[in-house]
Amino acid sequence: MDFGMNIFRNHIGSLQNFHKERFINLQSFKEFLDFRRLAWPGSIVDIQQRMRYNLSRFSSNYAICFGLIVLYFLLTNPLLLFILLFVTGGLFGINRLNGQNLHIGSFHLTPSQLYTALLIIAIPLGFIASPISTILSIIGASSITIIGHSILLEPPVACAFEDGDA
Repeated sequence: MDFGMNIFRNHIGSLQNFHKERFINLQSFKEFLDFRRLAWPGSIVDIQQRMRYNLSRFSSNYAICFGLIVLYFLLTNPLLLFILLFVTGGLFGINRLNGQNLHIGSFHLTPSQLYTALLIIAIPLGFIASPISTILSIIGASSITIIGHSILLEPPVACAFEDGDA
């Protein structure tokens, strides 16, 4: 039991470290959603400069936007969400058996039979849930949102003097 708790603590610790490292440059949403700095770029060079600056400065904010878009598309496709939870729960439950057979009354099911049953149930439901269109929708929505924001948001005036362009 202690071994399982140590593994659990290690996973929680690694998640906390990932959270600290990933979101260390999280900018305030007031700065991220500053509508006064939205403007059309003047040239291709301007687009490149804005994208380079905004993608590096707001990378954590864009990661949160991507996560919210994924969450939105999963919540609007409840069958796909159910299948993901069903398969995850099924795999977790089968792994909890530690290679032992599942005994339900007089039935004895091996782990390979359980994996096969999970596969037989999940594949047809997966085709019905249309995961490919959901993935393409996520890619399209996040690309338009992130690239559009990075192109339209002007860097602060102080950044023009830091680059030596002025």
